Amino acid sequence: MKGIEITPEHPLERVGEFGARAEEAGFDAAFASCHYNNRDPFAALSEIARRTDTIELGPGVANPYETHPVAVASRVATLDERSDGRAVFGIGAGDASTLSNLGYERDRPLRRVLESFKVARDLWAGERVTHEGTFQAIDAGLNYEAGKIPVYVGAQGPHMIRMSAKHADGVLLNAAHPDDFAWAADQVEAGLEERPDSRGEFDFAAFASLSVAEDGEAAREAARPPVAFIAAGAAPPVLDRHDIDGELASEIGEQIGAGEFSEAFSLVTPEMIDAFCIAGTPETVEDRVREIASHTDSFVAGSPLGPDIEAAISLAGAAIDRAYREG
Repeated sequence: MKGIEITPEHPLERVGEFGARAEEAGFDAAFASCHYNNRDPFAALSEIARRTDTIELGPGVANPYETHPVAVASRVATLDERSDGRAVFGIGAGDASTLSNLGYERDRPLRRVLESFKVARDLWAGERVTHEGTFQAIDAGLNYEAGKIPVYVGAQGPHMIRMSAKHADGVLLNAAHPDDFAWAADQVEAGLEERPDSRGEFDFAAFASLSVAEDGEAAREAARPPVAFIAAGAAPPVLDRHDIDGELASEIGEQIGAGEFSEAFSLVTPEMIDAFCIAGTPETVEDRVREIASHTDSFVAGSPLGPDIEAAISLAGAAIDRAYREG
């Protein structure tokens, strides 16, 4: 998979244009990020579906807290119908900072994610589902047919990665530094050792924040917003791996939770950008992606892409192609 994340912070017409540009640039999957403060991701994906022919489409990633897992499964199935079978289900535990704004506690995240996509698979297979676990469903079912939809789990921690490799079709590893992918490769292998052959092949995909422009400094400056969110949500072992100040990362998270985004972005350090984003010129990006390619099967270019998104889509697509072809 050569994927791209398109953030619906833009009007849906522009999101559709970005999706069409991504298809032209050779991307074969597009994910819409899921944050309540942006436009609805499924409306955005429907617009991309309308403007494209072949690119696969999915939330990147939906969480099973702010919307009931059965309702999320139905939305994904509707997207699959709307796109003539091109849906991909990206699911994860969600961003702790934004979920806290809505009063949700991210309890038992691994179990909730696993139960959610297992129930979704049963629903898509036409079954009626009664479920008692991290959520409840009583004789739930879809009143329309759904296809077989691949499940990709957004993950960062070791247990979620291993669970993904054992149960899902792929993992979207939220990281951008080669050291993180080298570490994660061991977790994937541990999960694959317990994976039944009947589940088929597994796709280890990098889901990396990427910012590219001919002006490398402009690309790095554009990386501040997503890096702030990533640093704020990073687990202590991840921060320690990159010598990132945990107290500063917590302060960034507090500013985000309070809606003080400009202040949060200003606190992002160069070290955070290096750790949590692939940012710079096309040549710099290609070199970093090539390092990551040695550990992964595929790559999703995540937000912000660059100061000029349309140009960045083409630049990123070409850099990823070169890196995976030669990596």
